[in-house]
Amino acid sequence: MDPANGNKVSIAFESAHGARPVDLPVGDLRVRSYWQSVWQRVLRDPVTLACALILIAMIAAVVLAPWLGLPDPYQSDSSDRLLPVGSPGHPLGTDELGRDMLSRLIYGGRLSLAMGIIPVVNALLIGGALGVIAGFVGGRLNMLIMRVTDVFYAFPSILLAVAIAGSLGAGVTNTLLAITIVFIPPLTRVTESVTTQIRAMDFVEAARASGASTFAIIRTHILGNVLGPVFVYATVLVSVSIVIAAGLSFLGLGASPPEAEWGLMLNTLRQSIYLAPLISLLPGCMIFVVSMCFNLISDGLRSAMDVRF
Repeated sequence: MDPANGNKVSIAFESAHGARPVDLPVGDLRVRSYWQSVWQRVLRDPVTLACALILIAMIAAVVLAPWLGLPDPYQSDSSDRLLPVGSPGHPLGTDELGRDMLSRLIYGGRLSLAMGIIPVVNALLIGGALGVIAGFVGGRLNMLIMRVTDVFYAFPSILLAVAIAGSLGAGVTNTLLAITIVFIPPLTRVTESVTTQIRAMDFVEAARASGASTFAIIRTHILGNVLGPVFVYATVLVSVSIVIAAGLSFLGLGASPPEAEWGLMLNTLRQSIYLAPLISLLPGCMIFVVSMCFNLISDGLRSAMDVRF
């Protein structure tokens, strides 16, 4: 570093005319960490940013719903049944009982988003722990955990969720439990696969040779490399969870009337599809938009995490 240049470093570049010194700030020479690179690539992805902004706006709306001055989502008015979109006082019209659709869609987003996120978080904690244990320990324990996991793959996710929810009975709590059970096996398998790959790498063997404890190796070396790909996969499962929860409510196995939930709203509005087709499609549009946003965010994260140094 040249003291005369201050906080700069002089580097000589070879050119046709010989070595030519160029002064660059020291900050430009620092090596960015992996997650800094991922974050910067995400910020340069307009699709991922747009989807993230849509979800943030939607989450803010459902959280701040009581302070938005919306009509009561449960107050019916038989004289205002199936008002079209753009009606005075009802921008998105009313449903078959005269309830404001905008209000019910926003309040319904509370339950629908919760039924999409909570099961994935629970399954991530349980399945992630099982996958890390199975992948790191290996042997008979790995075989036991993974063979039990394989049993659940004999059934499609939606059919397994219907079977579990049907046996437990209708209700939001039972729906959350059913979806959680459905998502534990795939998250266990993904986590186990990544952990098995990381366990065989040189830096893990070096940590063992240095005398690091098993807990320290898992906390420092395994989890730091496993959480990224597992989180990307879990983001996809959120969209699947929203669709499954809506399907269970549509079949009468999830939320019960008069609860505002997108799948249940589809069920109650299906009889009015010929009278007010646009209003009947609004809950389905919300499910589609949210699911696509989570899918596109997952794709953006996957691309951003594919960093090569």
